[in-house]
Amino acid sequence: MLVLSIGFVVIALLVATVVIAASSVYLEHKKLLSLADGASVAAADSFTLGQLGNAGGTPSAVLSGTRVRSAAVDYLSRNGAFGRVSGLSVAPSTGSPDGATAVVVLSAAVHPPVVNFLVPDGIRIEATSTARSRLSR
Repeated sequence: MLVLSIGFVVIALLVATVVIAASSVYLEHKKLLSLADGASVAAADSFTLGQLGNAGGTPSAVLSGTRVRSAAVDYLSRNGAFGRVSGLSVAPSTGSPDGATAVVVLSAAVHPPVVNFLVPDGIRIEATSTARSRLSR
């Protein structure tokens, strides 16, 4: 009976450890997604006015990839995200694929509690967010 009780306790501790680690990764991903959302909105606001097609045309918001990337990095720097999030980096795929949409891709390392010795470099996570600029009266 004692062996079964010890086995049950060991299994329960292992399950609790896995749940804690998975919850930690999930919460860090949500934080990273929130940062990516804010950075994409800031990057979408960094548009320049496009050329008018004809005399009666309407102006359009034009985004460039380098401007989107620099606006995202500036947003993260102003919020102190690089100091708070371990291994935070802006992925090379950050930019504007169509000139109207800001795509921000962030990656970071998560160090789950208890099992950190198993993955000393952490677990890499990635979050992608998009935002569009729209001009209106």
